[in-house]
Amino acid sequence: MKGVLSITWLLLLCFSQVHAATTQEQDAQAAKALLEKALAYYHDNGDKAFAAFSRQGEFIDKDRYVFVVDTKGVLLASGGPSSALIGRDVSEVLGPDLRESFKKALKVPEGNGIQQADYRWQNWNDGKVERKHVFYQRIGQRILAVGYYLPRASPEQAKALRDKAVRDLDKDEQGTLKAINSLQGGFLQDDLYVFVVDLNTGRYVAHGTNLRLINTDFAKIKDPDGKPVGEPILKLMAEQGQGEYQYRWKNPVTGKIENKHAYLRKTGHFLVAVGYYSP
Repeated sequence: MKGVLSITWLLLLCFSQVHAATTQEQDAQAAKALLEKALAYYHDNGDKAFAAFSRQGEFIDKDRYVFVVDTKGVLLASGGPSSALIGRDVSEVLGPDLRESFKKALKVPEGNGIQQADYRWQNWNDGKVERKHVFYQRIGQRILAVGYYLPRASPEQAKALRDKAVRDLDKDEQGTLKAINSLQGGFLQDDLYVFVVDLNTGRYVAHGTNLRLINTDFAKIKDPDGKPVGEPILKLMAEQGQGEYQYRWKNPVTGKIENKHAYLRKTGHFLVAVGYYSP
């Protein structure tokens, strides 16, 4: 199991560039196809396949690489920068969150075929945290894997989450506010979250990531550089039912100050907002 868990850390080493040219579906298809190719080659060649997996050749596809670990955590092959660690036990480098998530994902019998999982990890190249996806299959004491980065949340996803919050508030005001504040109901999706301001009082009544803001005067909210955020948003929404606003804010996933584009909408006496981040 230790070796299986090392998949997450190995992906960090193997995929230091975000593949932005293709869609998520195309990435998934390409990663899975590369793994299927590697599995077939391993079936025919056994452990002799490790040399081919570790060369710059047919088992490298843009930012995707094949790598292999055993169930004890030893890296056996890698087509990426992690090749320098071949032969070493890399199982102890996982953080507790990833370790726990992969314990659940990897308790799958060998005969279940190709498995997949999502997780977050920091890109060493630029320091940004990205979502990553891995396809893997266990064959005996070996785990063969291929993975790729997933894109950040999109503007469309942000709008959809805002609209979901509005619909749910209209149906069950108190239940929805409670769900947002308690991380339930699907209102926290990667780096997307909902916040709600009561326009009668001008104060936060719900926030998807920071409960300390509840009951805070929204008009006094400023960005990390001291630029007003709450006041101009309230002024904007006093004149229209929905709108957009851009500002700088801390991304809860990366922990960094990034550009945020918020989609705003009024429903009853509430202002509902969801924004997506960009570096």
